[in-house]
Amino acid sequence: MNILIINPNTSQPMTDSIASAARSVAAPGTRIVAVHPSFGPLSIESHYDEAFASAGVAEQMRLATDPRPDAVVIACFGDPGLDAAREATDAPVIGIAEAAFHAAAMLATGFSVVTTMTRTCVMAERLLQRYGFERHCRGVHGTDVPVLALECCGEATLAMIEATARSALERDGSGAIVLGCAGMAPLCATLSQRLGVPVVDGVSVAVKFAESLVAVGLRTSKRGDYASPPPKTFTGWAGPLAW
Repeated sequence: MNILIINPNTSQPMTDSIASAARSVAAPGTRIVAVHPSFGPLSIESHYDEAFASAGVAEQMRLATDPRPDAVVIACFGDPGLDAAREATDAPVIGIAEAAFHAAAMLATGFSVVTTMTRTCVMAERLLQRYGFERHCRGVHGTDVPVLALECCGEATLAMIEATARSALERDGSGAIVLGCAGMAPLCATLSQRLGVPVVDGVSVAVKFAESLVAVGLRTSKRGDYASPPPKTFTGWAGPLAW
């Protein structure tokens, strides 16, 4: 089984870290291929960044032909470009935020999200509403740890994330923590041990959900709005990416 993991930012160290987290939980025989766009922001910390990241996800889906993925994971907590990616393939496509919300709701009656920049909390809140988890999530909390600080996460950064998670558990009365950034994936086991509650990393659970969907033969519907994009001309630098 081939799982394509798209890191929508352009940080190679973060792409490598995400790939390592994915491989650590992948089943024997699952091949993880991790890529990032050829253009766009090094980190995604605003709506502006996310607009370019979504286009980058679409680019990588257009290029994903050798090998053709059996499933795709969008490894950014904003799930940028998720619908476009589902249009581009009949393979299952899973966003790590959607996967993490589902997993956390199975493990606790309420969960809290701990993410990076406070300004991005509203983006997570909108996803919770879109996916129907606003009643399960009891709070979204920013640490104001820059995304790129997670490339080489030292004890000081880990301590900031841990402190925010502890405060969230107490304030929200929640029973689980969802990590709101793919770059936090390597911290999951340590935080779970220190906090004594389930800590959900969307990269890991997305890989396992993807494997499960492929194993039972489920594919993305090609009826309706997830049908392949209609052929048309793209202009400028996007010309080669036309369907």
